[in-house]
Amino acid sequence: QVQLVESGGGLVQFGGSLRLSCAASGSIFSINVMGWYRQAPAKQRELVATITRGGNTNYADSVKGRFTISRDSFKNTVYLQMRSLKPEDTANYSCNAVDTRGRIVAWGQGTQVTVSS
Repeated sequence: QVQLVESGGGLVQFGGSLRLSCAASGSIFSINVMGWYRQAPAKQRELVATITRGGNTNYADSVKGRFTISRDSFKNTVYLQMRSLKPEDTANYSCNAVDTRGRIVAWGQGTQVTVSS
């Protein structure tokens, strides 16, 4: 099994920055892709960014140029650096892990990001 723990959320002003962390433990050898998702109140969860084991990244259009996903293999941690934050980025952010068969093997508990205008 894989366990994911997010951290780094909080309250930030418009234009500010935050860095989220997602630490993986357990059967991490099975992980092929890790991703960040977010869900705002009364909205569907949406993809923010993903990173593959090989380091390939993918971003939602709404965050391109502002957010950067990265990973530290030694720490088994994936980061989401968020810059130029906007009120519309306010959401609960969670990470997940996908195995080599495309199955979601874990979700984190989520961390709240609130951007004030």
